[in-house]
Formats: sequence, structure tokens, C-alpha cells
Amino acid sequence: QVQLVGSGGGLVQAGGSLRLSCAASRSIFSINVMGWYRQAPGKQRELVAVIATGGRTNYADSVKGRFTISTDNAKNTVYLQMNSLKPEGTAVYYCNIAGYGFDYWGQGTQVTVSS
Repeated sequence: QVQLVGSGGGLVQAGGSLRLSCAASRSIFSINVMGWYRQAPGKQRELVAVIATGGRTNYADSVKGRFTISTDNAKNTVYLQMNSLKPEGTAVYYCNIAGYGFDYWGQGTQVTVSS
């Protein structure tokens, strides 16, 4: 089994920044994508950002220009730098690492943005 541990969430004022981190408990081979998803109260889980092993990234329109996804492949770790946070960014953020035949999820970390 592989466990993903997400951290870095917390309470921040609108306009502030947070950096989320998610590390796998052990090395994972054949990763296709690493990403972050979020689920706000009463809402469906949605894609925030993904990064392919080749470095290509994709962001939700709502976070483009403010969030940056990055990885440290040697550590099987994915990060999400969140700047200029808005109250609508309040959600539980989940990290994801997926490849052929596997799909791992973190436990979620709460991000609360106050106005």
C-alpha cells in the first residue's frame, strides 16, 4: 500500500498564501499525473491543478495565475502554492497520484479563507 499525506492547510485571510504539500509513503513507479482537487461544502469535488510526469500542467480557470503546482519526483511529493487566496477557495484539498493501474488519494487538508 501507498499512503499520501497532505499537509499545509489552515486558516488564512483573503489575499494571503498557503503552500500545500503531499508526500507518498514510498516510491511510486510509472506515475502519469500528480494533482490537487478540492471539495467545498455542498459542492462536488473539482480539479484544481494537475501536472504530468513530463511537466505539462493544467489548472482550473478559477485558479490560473494564482496557484502553481510543482513536484519533487525524487521524493514523490507534489506541492500546491496558493497565492491571492479568495474566500471561494475554502475547501478540503486532496492530493492525487495516479498511473497505470493505480490511483492514490491523500486524506485531505482543510483550507479556510476568511474575508
